[in-house]
Amino acid sequence: TNHIITKRQPIPQRKYKYINMKLTLLGTGTSQGVPTIGCRCEVCRSTDSHDKRLRTSAMLEVDDLRLVIDCGPDFREQMLRTGVRQIDAILLTHEHKDHTGGLDDVRAFNFVDYPVIRVVDIYATPRTAATIRKDFDYAFVEDKYRGVPEIRLHEIDGITPFTIKGLEITPIAGRHSARFNVTGFRFGKLAYMTDFKDIDPSEVDKLKGVEVLVINALRWAPHPSHFSVEEACAIAERVKPRRTILTHLSHEIGLHATSPERLPQGVELGYDSMVIEL
Repeated sequence: TNHIITKRQPIPQRKYKYINMKLTLLGTGTSQGVPTIGCRCEVCRSTDSHDKRLRTSAMLEVDDLRLVIDCGPDFREQMLRTGVRQIDAILLTHEHKDHTGGLDDVRAFNFVDYPVIRVVDIYATPRTAATIRKDFDYAFVEDKYRGVPEIRLHEIDGITPFTIKGLEITPIAGRHSARFNVTGFRFGKLAYMTDFKDIDPSEVDKLKGVEVLVINALRWAPHPSHFSVEEACAIAERVKPRRTILTHLSHEIGLHATSPERLPQGVELGYDSMVIEL
C-alpha cells in the first residue's frame, strides 16, 4: 500500500493568551550527557535521579499545541518517558548533533495513526536547515523509500517573530562561538535559551518582561562556547525574571542536592522531567 500523506485542514490563526502553558525539561545534560562515559566523579556515580541528565531538550504545551525544542540522540527515550502520541512541531536551536541527532525518530509520530500519516514540521534557521537536508537527505528525495521520516522544513531568520497555530514565538539570536550562531525562543512570559556563549544587548532586551528564563550554564568555570553559571546569572540579572532555571549542565556543575547552597536566590538547576507551569 502506498503511503498517502493527508493534508491538514487549515487551522484558524489565533493568538494564545498564554494560559495553561507548561514546559517540560526533557533533558538537561550537555552533549555527552550525565553520567559521562568512563567517568568516576561523584556526580557521575550519584544515585540521585536529579543527577541523571539526557541531552538537552524541552517540550512546550500551550492548550492543544505541543512543541518540542531540539531533537537530540535521546529523543526516542524522552518521548517514551512523556507518553505523548502527537507533536505539532520541532524548533531547532542550532545544527549540532546533540540537538538534531534524533530526527529520524519522528517516524513514530508520522505513523502512530496509520494509515493517516502526520507530517512533523521543523523550524530552523537556514544554516541549520541546510545541515538537516544534508544529514537526513533520504527524507527529502523525490523517490522516498517506505518508512522514512516525513518532515517539513520551515526556515526562520532567527530574528523575526513567527507563529505556530496562533502562538507567537520570538527568536533570540546569539552566538555559540565565533563559528556558530544559536537561536533561543521566547513564548510570552517564558524564554528558553541553550548553548549560548554571547548575546547582543538588543537581543537581551527582547527578554525583558519574561517571568521564567531557562538558560544554559555548562559549569562554574568559564568555557569557550557555553555560558558559565556566572555568565548565565549575569543575563538573568539584566532580565530580572521571577525564576531562572539552568540547563545544558555538565557533570562539572556538581551534585544537584548541594546546588541551592551555591546559587543566587531565584536561580536553580533544572533536571530531567522538571515541569514549569505559568
